Amino acid sequence: MAATVFYLDEIPEPGAVAVLDGPEGRHAATVRRIRVGEAISLSDGRGLLAETEVVAAQKNQLELLVRDRRRAEPASPAVTVIQALPKSERSELAVELMTEAGADVIVPWQAARCVSNWEAKADKGVAKWRAAAKGAARQSRRAYIPEVTALHRTPDVVDTVRTAKAQGAVVAALHESGTGTFTGLPWPSALAVTLIVGPEGGLDDAELTALAAAGAEVVRLGPTVLRTSTAATVALGALGALTARW
Repeated sequence: MAATVFYLDEIPEPGAVAVLDGPEGRHAATVRRIRVGEAISLSDGRGLLAETEVVAAQKNQLELLVRDRRRAEPASPAVTVIQALPKSERSELAVELMTEAGADVIVPWQAARCVSNWEAKADKGVAKWRAAAKGAARQSRRAYIPEVTALHRTPDVVDTVRTAKAQGAVVAALHESGTGTFTGLPWPSALAVTLIVGPEGGLDDAELTALAAAGAEVVRLGPTVLRTSTAATVALGALGALTARW
């Protein structure tokens, strides 16, 4: 794979020329100053990858000859992270880190003890998270851009957990009160994974009770208490070693 990955919604067949324009083309041509003859990997963000060569460069777009095209297999088991909203200065960092670590779906959650409040600006917050996920996916050369869902409230999260359990997922709510450990869950047999990360103030008792009743396992991730912005990344790293994802 080439050292640079950019995203294009529709990638043509090998032998055809793709035009990279818009924000991606501007970033490639103006910010990265990519020139004729350089190699670029294209992805549609949904698993399709293409190796290309720049055949023409303009101020805000590149023309790319598609040399080869293939489909990357998604990681298994798929991982959904339900992430309580971190403080504003760490919010997008959390998304970047979990994207680099391999999250497949990211669910922003307005938990009871969140300092951040998106109720009046949910669309803006989701848009920022989607942009952060796309940028981090590019940096880590991912063929799949994580899906960032609409803002969830606690009843939505409980429904999501109940559905995931019904479909055979292992659901772990990461919390210091857990009587079990993260490594004690049945990861090798997991069909899918859902990780639940609370806010800086922690999950409140009502949330823990509702999540457990829906089927989530309340477990400790490790011997220390992590920031909400880094907990999912640590858990994803552990999953890489405990499952076939790595």
